[in-house]
Amino acid sequence: MNKFVIGVASVIIIGLSISTFYYEGTRKEGPQLWSEQSPQLATEDDQTETLQPIYTDEQIGYSLQNNQLQITFDQGVNWVNVPVELDQLFSGEFNGNREELIEHSYILNEKRTAFLYSEGLAEVGKRVVYIYSTDQGQNWEKTIVTEPYPSMRFRKVAFLSDKFGYIIVSGDRTMSQEMSNVFLTYDGGRIWKETNRSGVTTLLSDGGFIDERVGFLSFSYINPLEPILYVTEDAGNTWESATIDIPEKYLEIFVTAEMPYKENDHLAMLLNQGPNGDYLGGKVKGKFISNDGGENWEFAMEVDPDKET
Repeated sequence: MNKFVIGVASVIIIGLSISTFYYEGTRKEGPQLWSEQSPQLATEDDQTETLQPIYTDEQIGYSLQNNQLQITFDQGVNWVNVPVELDQLFSGEFNGNREELIEHSYILNEKRTAFLYSEGLAEVGKRVVYIYSTDQGQNWEKTIVTEPYPSMRFRKVAFLSDKFGYIIVSGDRTMSQEMSNVFLTYDGGRIWKETNRSGVTTLLSDGGFIDERVGFLSFSYINPLEPILYVTEDAGNTWESATIDIPEKYLEIFVTAEMPYKENDHLAMLLNQGPNGDYLGGKVKGKFISNDGGENWEFAMEVDPDKET
């Protein structure tokens, strides 16, 4: 009888040891990989409501219906569930509609599917998370970009190649002040490293990189009077204020810088009129050109988006 009791106790102890070891192993930080074992694909017949895709191109789209983020790569014939709670995608300071994903907070194409969001219980103790798939949703990898991080406001993720990408976020807003942070990856999104900070606490309006070294941050007040643009030419190691030569007739009209872009042998950038612009209806923008990598900008012409083809 004693041998039987001892044997049962031994089995219980071994079982508890295995469970503890497994739990400790799953708590380790770093990239977390999901390889879905159960089928993720679902046809429209399986849905409680017929899904109406929001297309990013002719074949690829997503849906937020049924309180679930789902993606399709074949015009809605088959759907893949994304392992992210819908509330997490809009967590932070966001007052827009929740019928579409936040602009620039995701990537959805044939080669890469990715979503940027925050998770955690306390607003001051959340973490910024990047989850992505390179096989159209069959497997997902999740990485922690930074933690803790306050309530996010601005968020943007983009890749310039298979390996190089950037994430730009802002948070902890108080009136017209907030913190902003830039993160770069050189391995396709598994590891993100923060660049040095710009030192600017004005509200972030846009930002991005045009290659692995040159990037921009655009800041703006609630009622802006002039653009505030910072540039880096060393992958965020240093940030410097760019000089924008605005003709006198456009002072306090073109007040917010949009993300610069490459055009032929120079850089181009649009300045818009901000939220309260009324010059020629408020939609006309000023186009500026830089021939020195974004440090100095000269006016080129007015641009009316409604008249562009």
